[in-house]
Amino acid sequence: MNELELLVDLHKHADRQGPGSDVETEKAIRVAGIDQNKPLKIADIGCGTGASALVLARLLNAKITAVDFLQDFINVLGVRAQSEGVAEKISPLCASMDTLPFENEEFDVIWSEGAIYNIGFEKGVADWRRYLKPGGLLVASEITWLTESRPAQIQEHWCSEYPEIDTASAKFKVLENNGYTPIGYFVFPEYCWLENYYEPILNRLDSFLGRQGNSQAARDIIEAEKREIELYRAYKAYFSYGMYIAKKTET
Repeated sequence: MNELELLVDLHKHADRQGPGSDVETEKAIRVAGIDQNKPLKIADIGCGTGASALVLARLLNAKITAVDFLQDFINVLGVRAQSEGVAEKISPLCASMDTLPFENEEFDVIWSEGAIYNIGFEKGVADWRRYLKPGGLLVASEITWLTESRPAQIQEHWCSEYPEIDTASAKFKVLENNGYTPIGYFVFPEYCWLENYYEPILNRLDSFLGRQGNSQAARDIIEAEKREIELYRAYKAYFSYGMYIAKKTET
């Protein structure tokens, strides 16, 4: 297996492929002021195995197009949607977030938790804007510095991994420059990282290694995951995911 295939094997067995929680998804719905009874069309871009899509389907009167470029994740989402009785509200779609097959002004809401970094925050908010109806909502979580300065080790790590990492004020400016009015923001708490994401990864490592025959490539993936967890534990005061909620400016 190549590195991507190994990462898919590690993460497709998880409820979440990144930090977050159902509580934070529900909070974002409230902060965005979304009417839970109004019929909506929503695109959940970078949906993974469906954590946020399932919450949206349970709570909203919505038709949700759940998009991920990995068919393995889409397959798991389909099974979960059937199990939770919301399959009729979710249309899984295997597609890349930079070549989406959508019509202009098709959606009331674009949702993306822990995924927009794959295309880059600025490119994502700029490219996806055309798919929103006038006054439509963008709800996206993005890795964010929580302080203006931080230790060199964590600064170097994240600037290498994701050069677009920045403070919330800088992200608001990106939104404003690309035709949005920011209307809400909050930071994911620690349990979204540890209890909901990192600890489940640690619990799956032995089974992952067994499936991969204790290969060196699999051990390398494990070491990288453990290193990321160590960095979070050491420097969690300096960064987290921020949830950004913005409205498409009517022009």
